[in-house]
Amino acid sequence: MKKLLLLVLSALTLGALLSGCGSGGNTLTLNVYNWGEYISDGSEGSLDTIREFELWYEETYGAKVKVNYDTYTSNEDMYAKLSSGAVSYDVVIPSDYMIARMISEDMLLPLNFDNIPNYQYISEDFRSLYYDENNEYTVPYTYGIVGVIYNANKVDAADTGDWDLMWNEKYSGSILQFNNSRDAFGTAMYKLGLDVNSTDREVWDTAFDELAAQRPHVSYVMDEIYNMMESGEADVGAYYAGDYFTMLADQADGVDLRFYYPERTNYFLDAMCIPSCCRNQELAECFINFMLSRDVAVANAEFISYASPNSLVVNDPEYVEDMGPEAMEILYPELGSFRESYNLYAYRNLDAETLDYINTLWENVKIS
Repeated sequence: MKKLLLLVLSALTLGALLSGCGSGGNTLTLNVYNWGEYISDGSEGSLDTIREFELWYEETYGAKVKVNYDTYTSNEDMYAKLSSGAVSYDVVIPSDYMIARMISEDMLLPLNFDNIPNYQYISEDFRSLYYDENNEYTVPYTYGIVGVIYNANKVDAADTGDWDLMWNEKYSGSILQFNNSRDAFGTAMYKLGLDVNSTDREVWDTAFDELAAQRPHVSYVMDEIYNMMESGEADVGAYYAGDYFTMLADQADGVDLRFYYPERTNYFLDAMCIPSCCRNQELAECFINFMLSRDVAVANAEFISYASPNSLVVNDPEYVEDMGPEAMEILYPELGSFRESYNLYAYRNLDAETLDYINTLWENVKIS
């Protein structure tokens, strides 16, 4: 159950946060760009993370800070906005493959970890992954696995268990597909056993044919999936595991949402980064460190229902009790090392020519 967590930082954590983040008496501005519904925002009695940071900063340093918080619906939308140069943000939270692309294009700044001492609580299994092998640019925020959500009152259990459900004509008109190229192609490629990081155009052409065959039966959505699955307007959808619990909590009478992982699927990690357009790196690092403190990290993990790489969260008995056994089993499945599964199935950054080709195929899918 989501509840308000009092922001009482331990002396150890507070002492760590005080290092390197001080400022003068002027009002500061911090621009944060994040996924929609991806932070504890004060609703339903939860912790208002942004407001608490503003209050904590003023109390700690005697200076006001105003956080401007914007959201996006896909990595591609975030990338397009930042790469246009029309906006400036201080903290962004992209997914792994997009982080790799941004690093390759000099869109991220190396972090000063002296200002992020709470990084010590990030478990080793989530460090030195391919997109940031030397742990220079990122601080892991959440991780997870993509699965399939379905309404058990409308979907035959015999049809569930793999990606085939997303192509089942029996549910035509009630299937929701990702409205972004990488995730949509991913569902087809995992279904067919193809390499989601291939640079072979014939592989992508094969995936295109699979998506084209699916096209008459699906609607393309991102955040719209919440209302459509919760209300029973749609019966099948691929989405991120953490969001299933948000939908489950808000499902209408007559809707019985269930969730499963196909055998092959996307393992992903989203991380906090500082873009090169940042105007106050020290303040941005202070915010990242704040996000890693125990009470804030637990509040966010409970609210968004995503798995946390932060040991302060996963080792917290209250968090485990509040989430309950079903959520813990889905969010933290017995898969052995996350790193091993991640290295098998995670998206990698692809070269510009391959990305252009994928985008062309994607546009053709949507108009087919």
